[in-house]
Amino acid sequence: MEIPWRPLRHFVLKVASRCDLACDHCYIYEHRDQSWRGRPPVMSMATVRAAAGRIAEHARDHDLASVSVVLHGGEPLLLGAARLREVLTELRETIGAACELRLRMQTNGVRLDATTADVLLAARVKVGVSLDGDRAANDLHRRFRTGATSHPQTLRALALLREPRYRPLYAGLLCTVDVTADPIAVHDALMAQEPPRIDLLLPHATWDDRPPPGDYAAWLLAVHERWVAAGRPVPIRMFDSIRSLGLGGPSGTEALGLDPGDIVVIETDGAWEEPDSMKTTTDGGGATGLDVFSASADEVTGLPAMRRRRGGLAVLSATCQVCAVVRQCGGGLTAHRYRAVNGFDNPSVYCDDLKEVIITVNERPAPTGDLDPLPPDVFDQLGYGFGDADAVGVLVDAELAINRALVSEVASLAGDWKTLPDLERRAPEAFNRAIGAPFVRAWAVTCLDEENADPDYGRLGLLAAEVERPAAARFVDLGGVPVRLEDTDPYRSRYGQYAVAGPDTDVTAWQTVLTEAWEWVRRDAPGHVAGLRRGVKAITPLIPATDGTLRSATSRHAFGALGIAWTGDPAAMAVMLVHEFQHTKLGAVLDVVDLVPDRAVYQTLRVGWRPDPRPVEAALQGTYAHLAIADMWRRRTERGLPGAREYYLMYRDWTVAALAGLRTGDLLTGAGRQFVGRMAETADGWS
Repeated sequence: MEIPWRPLRHFVLKVASRCDLACDHCYIYEHRDQSWRGRPPVMSMATVRAAAGRIAEHARDHDLASVSVVLHGGEPLLLGAARLREVLTELRETIGAACELRLRMQTNGVRLDATTADVLLAARVKVGVSLDGDRAANDLHRRFRTGATSHPQTLRALALLREPRYRPLYAGLLCTVDVTADPIAVHDALMAQEPPRIDLLLPHATWDDRPPPGDYAAWLLAVHERWVAAGRPVPIRMFDSIRSLGLGGPSGTEALGLDPGDIVVIETDGAWEEPDSMKTTTDGGGATGLDVFSASADEVTGLPAMRRRRGGLAVLSATCQVCAVVRQCGGGLTAHRYRAVNGFDNPSVYCDDLKEVIITVNERPAPTGDLDPLPPDVFDQLGYGFGDADAVGVLVDAELAINRALVSEVASLAGDWKTLPDLERRAPEAFNRAIGAPFVRAWAVTCLDEENADPDYGRLGLLAAEVERPAAARFVDLGGVPVRLEDTDPYRSRYGQYAVAGPDTDVTAWQTVLTEAWEWVRRDAPGHVAGLRRGVKAITPLIPATDGTLRSATSRHAFGALGIAWTGDPAAMAVMLVHEFQHTKLGAVLDVVDLVPDRAVYQTLRVGWRPDPRPVEAALQGTYAHLAIADMWRRRTERGLPGAREYYLMYRDWTVAALAGLRTGDLLTGAGRQFVGRMAETADGWS
């Protein structure tokens, strides 16, 4: 089995190996691995410098745009404010010189005060706090060694984080599920803390050490229903990840989905380890035998255990591989699959609960908003950059409705308002096929142009004839779907500076390269396959450039028609197919949802792929196209295609920078911010 190599982007730095609480559900101190006993209580500055150097080295060697480092423990605030400042300064100076550094901390909050918060604020650290709900729920596990409650101290820390000065620090809450607690009380208590995000963590367990008995699905779904009823006031990562994965988007958590794992831990003694959840499997669980003083991050990623974390569907058990929800579940957290007799070749110990939760969340409709007439699920799925057959089908229907309205207006101006309705009643499917043809809108818009002194009303008769008897046309096969090779329609010249080719297209040559190109699409853009098959209606040959430069384009007035200059390179043809289909999809979205406000029409944005500043909508179009192309080159890089990495880095950097630009100021509407936010979530999953 070939597992793609992937650099690491998420590093957990164990700056303290002790804790000031004695939580009885803690996987570090209470589960099988007890290696913490032999480790330094806090990480020395020599180890901090070595770890920072290794992370910076890895980022430079692989041209990573950013990495995240989470300060963890034990309890990281045991460092104290002075040592914490020293650690953060080292990380910022060393890693920040190599790439963008995103710093986070996970804490129980007990020791968080204004002095420490100022240190974190200066270093731009996001702080997540562990809280299991109201006092009754929190006291089930999160107590001091004396048995005293820690709840008031944690609430005091959260009150500090809600203050305007410190609100930028607040990352969210982490709640470990206990099914004996009241799920509604837990939900309401968490929401009362006004967190930016909530993480629900299933108790770490294996098939050898089962979780506490109870109906975890019922508990989670009770929280889900309460959350939905409240209007989903803040993101809950588990539920949002299930929905995102169901729409073809990223996971956002290693506990769900098939996204390759790229998390590694550095212990207080500098040891490289797998994620902490592995400590629940065996004594020494997660150990690699390597440390930052003698081994690079590259050496860690090459270890069999780390490669397994990137194996996706292929490394899951036979039971998981045939499960209907596997692409959302992903087999659950790796550690939760463990059994001594056969390792990780099992479903999650929470398999039944996860399946029930996923199926129920899938069936729950998404929230409505200002996206009408696009269903929210469709809007988000397209926002992630993809779109299955159903999602693209919604766009097809929306564009058909636009065509119908335009053609009706032309018919009214022509004094012929009876013919088309009569045809529709007699042959509705043929009527829709004729009206939905790609260049009907281009013709209708031309007829309705007030400066057009001689509208071509005669095409109304051709449309009527097309309904009665479809005209002969030439087609090519694209992924098993017949697509018109359009080189005769007089309204096909809608591709700006690119001229269309004449009616002498070599259909055989086109079919040959498209057949090969489709295999490239299937390998490098699997999330686009179904959408392309549903939405591409025509390919319009363009006149190739004399210097061999690739040419392709789309028209806002010709949904589903891709203008492409012939090339014999199927890999390049695949890129152009996906690139232009991104444009035609986004054009259809823009037809029905305002993503850019009127006030931003005359504003511009600098982008990496053009020397001149671009209008906001044009920048959005380019970013959406490059999002897909970067992902294609990323997959080609993982397949080891020579030269692919340079293209991937170029498109990735262009895309990430443009997304950041689009999200500044007031360049987008609320729907636009949501759409671009989904795009950013996809890009955040790249290396």
